[in-house]
Amino acid sequence: MNTGTFDRTQGDTGNIVALEHVNVEIPDQQLATIFYVMGLGLTRDPYLFTGIGNMWINIGRNQIHMPTGAPMVLRGTICVVMPGREALLKRLAKVASLLAGTRFGFDAQADHVSATCPWGNRFRVFEPGERYGRMRLGLPSVELDVARGTAAGIATFYREVMGALVSEHSDAQGARASIGVGPGQTLVYREGDAAPAPYDNHHVQMYVNDFSGPYRRLRALGLITQEDDAYQYRFRQLVDPATSAPLTVLEHEVRSLLHPLYGRPLVNRNPEMTNRNYVAGEESFRC
Repeated sequence: MNTGTFDRTQGDTGNIVALEHVNVEIPDQQLATIFYVMGLGLTRDPYLFTGIGNMWINIGRNQIHMPTGAPMVLRGTICVVMPGREALLKRLAKVASLLAGTRFGFDAQADHVSATCPWGNRFRVFEPGERYGRMRLGLPSVELDVARGTAAGIATFYREVMGALVSEHSDAQGARASIGVGPGQTLVYREGDAAPAPYDNHHVQMYVNDFSGPYRRLRALGLITQEDDAYQYRFRQLVDPATSAPLTVLEHEVRSLLHPLYGRPLVNRNPEMTNRNYVAGEESFRC
């Protein structure tokens, strides 16, 4: 019998079991289609919100939600894993003229492709690899810009209030707190000198195993901002649990594993398949 061979902590997930979506409002669904579907090569959810009032874009098992409204810009960067770097660069180049006059841009970096949506949301697209485990298409991380001196308190907040797995690091740029939000997924709060932009109500959504425990602790701190239904609540302010001193603002949509949308299968297409090169069975992306 093998004993002591494996690091069993590698199987720990913490209380947050999945970061499902990022939500930002956008003013133009057509421009969003050009960038997210034609450019990035992602897939619009074919089942929910298929009109002009909202757009859900699938990224493996994750999504970006984009209701129509005044543009929102995440205070940070959304990281995506997707195969086909050269094909991605060709798609982005092809849509450049259609997005002229917007904040769209893209650039090939050594280990990723950076891209900016028409309203300024920043993306970094990486090829699958050992760094991302088995993920071939998905959202491995969302990196958020925060003020100096807040990362340690943010780490404490997630550890004590949300029951999350947390790690703290420092590098040449400064301190950062990495929050485990599902297998191979992290929220990264990175300190910087620039003042964060004014908060515009964008949000992230996550599923938790212990649904009521964080709720009780958040309610005791006076942080619950919205009671959506029996399986979902929201909060915005992150604080030092000991002093209630504010640290940063980001709306969290927190769902129970009993939420009816938990584990819903998502459709993902192969963006390189066209009517000219069609091969039966190859039109879907296998996550």
